[in-house]
Amino acid sequence: MFIRGLFLPETPNSLVEQGRLEEGRRILERVRGTSKVDVEFEDLIDASNVAKAIKHPFRNLLKRKNRPQLVIGALRIPAFQQLTGNNSILFYAPVIFQSLGFGSGASLWSSAITSAALVVATLISMAYVDKFGRRAFFLEAGCEMIICTVAVAITLALRYGQGKMLPKGIGIFLLIVICIFVLAYGRSWGPLRCMIFTALIAQCFLAALCHLKNGIFLLFAALIVIMSAFIFFLLPETKHVPIKEIYLLWQNHWYWKRYREPEGNEDELKEQSGQRV
Repeated sequence: MFIRGLFLPETPNSLVEQGRLEEGRRILERVRGTSKVDVEFEDLIDASNVAKAIKHPFRNLLKRKNRPQLVIGALRIPAFQQLTGNNSILFYAPVIFQSLGFGSGASLWSSAITSAALVVATLISMAYVDKFGRRAFFLEAGCEMIICTVAVAITLALRYGQGKMLPKGIGIFLLIVICIFVLAYGRSWGPLRCMIFTALIAQCFLAALCHLKNGIFLLFAALIVIMSAFIFFLLPETKHVPIKEIYLLWQNHWYWKRYREPEGNEDELKEQSGQRV
């Protein structure tokens, strides 16, 4: 518990929700690197009070005005995270590298290396995501992942198969490319989780690998293109946006605003009718 509290403290939001205001403010000051957090801390308290006032939170989540957050935060991004193919690479890294001509021992080392790359990427994400923004991380890393998966597919198509052993230099190149892929994944899509899709991809990957061979990486590249397009067009940037102003991102978004306007108009009509009475 001590180690977890030292290296993985609770978020200011969580502490405020629990009524531990002093601790929440202390963590917020540590995260921001300054003691001048009065406005943001008050926003956290206000947001917490508003959340507690909601009687049926899950029913409220299904309302039309909350559909953008539901689609992006609970459905699309968690699902897309698994469709990058990263977990398939990590789960079956020994199988993949052994089939590329590495020995069994080298395959385990390859798995350890890719896992270490994922840890490094997560640390990078924690350190710089608030500086550059989540949307920027998604898009930049998406481009890297597309290039890496296409490079792996082309390399395997040209230099592997028909009973030929993969040259050592090509194997090292593929290892480097896959590590770059994992680094990109770990600082963008990696922090999200959806175990349903993890299990689905894990069960289907080997069958798909047998049928598609190197084409499996082109499939993942195509999926990442779709995912990156989704981020580019439909995910607003939340960097430096106070909690109480988050709703403005959806209200002013070219697509999502249509899910907020009707309900807002209805509320205005009710207020106007009440004033008239």
